[in-house]
Amino acid sequence: MSVQAGNTDLLHPNLAVTEFLDHDSDVVRDFVHGVLPDGGEGMTDVERACALYYAVRDGIHYEVYGADLTRDGLKASSIIKRGTGFCVHKSIVYAAAVRSVGIPSRLYYGDVRNHLASPQLEELMGGNIFTYHSLATVFLDGRWVRATPVFNKMLCKLYRIKPLEFDGRTDSMYHPYDENGRRHMEFLREHGEFDDFPYDVVVDGIRANHPKLFASRHTTARGSLVADAAAQGDRL
Repeated sequence: MSVQAGNTDLLHPNLAVTEFLDHDSDVVRDFVHGVLPDGGEGMTDVERACALYYAVRDGIHYEVYGADLTRDGLKASSIIKRGTGFCVHKSIVYAAAVRSVGIPSRLYYGDVRNHLASPQLEELMGGNIFTYHSLATVFLDGRWVRATPVFNKMLCKLYRIKPLEFDGRTDSMYHPYDENGRRHMEFLREHGEFDDFPYDVVVDGIRANHPKLFASRHTTARGSLVADAAAQGDRL
C-alpha cells in the first residue's frame, strides 16, 4: 500500500505527509524505492517495516556533531540528502519512510542516561543525561511497536555496543548493557509521542538543556563520534 500525494488530507494523521515527514518528496520516495523496489509487493507490513528499519539504521550515519537543526535540515528529505544525523534525524526519516508504504508512525521523545558517552561528548552535553532522545513507533499487526533505527553497525562496533535489531513485533529500544556487561543507556522520562516533529519543543528543549552542544543557534559543535571512540582507547 502506498500513500499517494494529494490525498493526505483524507488520511489518518499517522499516515499524513507533514512539514518534516515529507514522504511525498522524490528524495524520500527514491530512498524507499532503493529498499523496496516494487513497494514491497508480496511482503507483509512487518517485513516492510523491518527492511526500512535496517536501511535507516545502517544507511544513514549516526553523528551528533555538526548536525543541522534548522527547520529545513530536519525534513526527512534533507536528512536523506545529507546522509547523517543523530537520533532525532534518523527517527524522522524512518517515520516518513514507513508512512510512504502505508504504515502509520509516530515520533517518541524521552530523556535518557547514557553511561558510555565519551568524555568529549559529556563535556558538551553537561553530563550523561541526554534530553529529547528520539525513536519512532509504528503500527503493526494491530499494535504500536517502538523502533530505534539509530546507531549504525559500524559505530556500534567501535563502541562495543550490540546493534539493536527489530523484528516488527517487539519493542526495539536501547539495551541497558553493552557487550562487556557495562550499563549503556536507561530511560528516565517520557515527553510523549507526536504525529509530526514538534520542532520548537525538541530543538528549544535540547538547546536549553545542552547549550554547550551548539556551535551556532541551529548547528551542533564540530567533532566526530568515530574520533571520540578512538580517543577513548582501552576505556571502551
